[in-house]
Amino acid sequence: MKKISSRFSMAVHILSMITLDPLYSTGDRIARSINSNPVVIRRIMAQLKKAGYIETKSGVAGASLRVSPERLTLLDIYRAVESVEGNQLFNFHKDPDPNCSVGMNIESVLVPQLTHAQMAMEHELASVTLAQIVEQLRTKANVK
Repeated sequence: MKKISSRFSMAVHILSMITLDPLYSTGDRIARSINSNPVVIRRIMAQLKKAGYIETKSGVAGASLRVSPERLTLLDIYRAVESVEGNQLFNFHKDPDPNCSVGMNIESVLVPQLTHAQMAMEHELASVTLAQIVEQLRTKANVK
């Protein structure tokens, strides 16, 4: 099964670091923490900036949140970095055989189940804030 890209988990990682220590959250430092290429991190940060969630300044170390962590949900973050065509998480194969009983009906049969699955995922992501994630990180790391 194809996995959803890691941009979402990286974006949560980035925002968590910025929340915990904005001055220390440079692209290079975040890239080391994630163990990723700094170019990848800058691209994700650019998406988060475009969404209005962070602010970065040329020549100045660190980044800052533009939205309260209590108001920023995992669904907000997911939507900022994952490009989902037509807001549909699941895609269908093109041009199934219209003369085949499965081919002519598979999409109409699957759409309700897949829509329900996507709604359940989005509901779960919407119920968790960045503040909750950061609090769990603080607890696990024993950080104040």
